Amino acid sequence: MEPRKIVVLGSTGSIGRSTLEVVTNHPGQFEILALAAHSNTELLAEQYRRFRPRYVCVANPAKGRTLADSLKEEPVEVLTGESDLIRLAGLDTADLVVNAIVGAAGLRASLETVSKGKNLALANKESLVAGGPLFAAIMAKTKARILPIDSEHSALWQVLACGKADEIRRLILTASGGPFRDFPPEKFAEITPEMALRHPTWEMGPKITVDSATLANKGLEVIEAVALFSVPPENISVVIHPQSIIHSIVEFIDSSMVAQLSMPDMRLPITYALFWPKRVASGFGRLDIADVGKLTFEEPDLSRFPVLKTAYKAAQAGGTAPAVFNAANEIAVAAFLKESLAFNKIVDVIEDALYDLKVVSSPAIDDIIEADKKAREKARRKVGKLVCC
Repeated sequence: MEPRKIVVLGSTGSIGRSTLEVVTNHPGQFEILALAAHSNTELLAEQYRRFRPRYVCVANPAKGRTLADSLKEEPVEVLTGESDLIRLAGLDTADLVVNAIVGAAGLRASLETVSKGKNLALANKESLVAGGPLFAAIMAKTKARILPIDSEHSALWQVLACGKADEIRRLILTASGGPFRDFPPEKFAEITPEMALRHPTWEMGPKITVDSATLANKGLEVIEAVALFSVPPENISVVIHPQSIIHSIVEFIDSSMVAQLSMPDMRLPITYALFWPKRVASGFGRLDIADVGKLTFEEPDLSRFPVLKTAYKAAQAGGTAPAVFNAANEIAVAAFLKESLAFNKIVDVIEDALYDLKVVSSPAIDDIIEADKKAREKARRKVGKLVCC
């Protein structure tokens, strides 16, 4: 068979690097058409020399000029900016686009991919969180599919093959609980970025690691699951599972529960998405259940992690509310990482935006972009007040 032609957006991030590792470990199965990054031109140049794509793209124009100089003798087209990034997301010659961009910037790219009828291997959860209402109608026309790369959604995707849509009672997303599962709540104001970035089981980028510490990531995953699987938020549960071996569970109407288990290794769901609809032999993350010993579960403490409770409210409101939640969270996390906002005030920034901004129930893309913009402005003002006061 011909190699599957893929585009990797966000190739220098943790998911992008893992994707390229999967490609390397399956020689002859894939051809890299394009690689795109935000600003890490040094690693992007290194990736180009290894995979020889036709295109490379840097979102930052100044960094793009630096990259173009370093590759001026190479047969590659160096692109810059969001418009070129979107161009790569819809390449006619691509079989599959991997969107591993961090944050809401990935939304337009995801929409472009499915609009062109291309399958989208999605790690950018913000695409569906912010733009969820937009995808179903487009995909119904183009027949494109979203292949989730998040470990939890990949697990649900795999397990749901065991039953029909009308046989689902509940989806259960597991959460490690992050580094503060047993941390005294009265000391949350003392949490530093360094402490928050010490995740107990996963190696991820700083933003998603902080989201794991607040359980915002699980809230985002609840909203994403609503869009991916057409299940209402009240039928989606979160359970703390510190071992991170069970990635999701589906409870069917006959009270049977089916779970997907594997080591916490992102290369496994990436492999499943890249090769779908077939499974292939993989040497990544084999699991020895006897060695694991025991698996434990507990309810999330919403008084300790109020961001998760707020995310459910955004999911139930629907429309532009999830976009507001996501945008305000991005601003709050960025401020926390810069030590401009206390850890326990992240939820205040999100709630201030979510409860103040009007929800558009059936949004178009412009409504979502506007909601994102207003939420960021509102969140920045709230951060400023919390810092000064």
